[in-house]
Amino acid sequence: MPQLEVNVDHIATLRQARLIDEPDPVTAAALAELAGADGIIVHLREDRRHIQDRDLRLLRQTVKTRLNLEMAATPEILAIALEVKPDLVTLVPEKRQELTTEGGLDVARYKAPLKDYIKELQSAEIYVSLFVDPKAAQIEVAKAVGADCVELHTGTYAEAITVAEAETRFQELLTAARQAQQLGLKVKAGHGLNYRNIKRFQGRTEFAEYSIGHSIIARAVLVGIERAVREMAALINP
Repeated sequence: MPQLEVNVDHIATLRQARLIDEPDPVTAAALAELAGADGIIVHLREDRRHIQDRDLRLLRQTVKTRLNLEMAATPEILAIALEVKPDLVTLVPEKRQELTTEGGLDVARYKAPLKDYIKELQSAEIYVSLFVDPKAAQIEVAKAVGADCVELHTGTYAEAITVAEAETRFQELLTAARQAQQLGLKVKAGHGLNYRNIKRFQGRTEFAEYSIGHSIIARAVLVGIERAVREMAALINP
């Protein structure tokens, strides 16, 4: 049965817009867990545009399910991860100007430094996932550098204009997921998934987890976070 990890970054985005203490992503994470989330995701960005160091430390103390830290592979964030020890780390590309992560990590380009970086995280008993595009070469290198898991970037699928294009992109995701499984990697999917496009994934055994944030938080503004999480969990496991 696939699981749902909920990203609460955008709760912090709203808080940081006024530089005050609410809404609180730590409270949102607790409510998401009560509603059935199997894990909580936060992205501690280098520019600290939403999640702050204090949030991460409080979440480590309070999350009851699984804490997934998204992060760039930098020395500063590595030191924080080794101190806080989330249950897992997802290494993602990061650019200061982007609104959100724009694509998968180019694992093939940074193979040597990533291998050492992953080894250091795993030596602290932190499970490591790589956020990658659904491309055969990237998945092969993800295995070679020692990753435990890959999270397939579903952005191009989510942005598809026509039904035919969406189906093509979905088939690419299935092919990539099967390749990763054959290599012994756990497979997750995330980026741009919402209450409509997640339906194509129903009943698929290729994906162990889904990482979803913006659409859940956007719906939570209207119906509350507990209902928003329950509705997404029901779509993942109808």
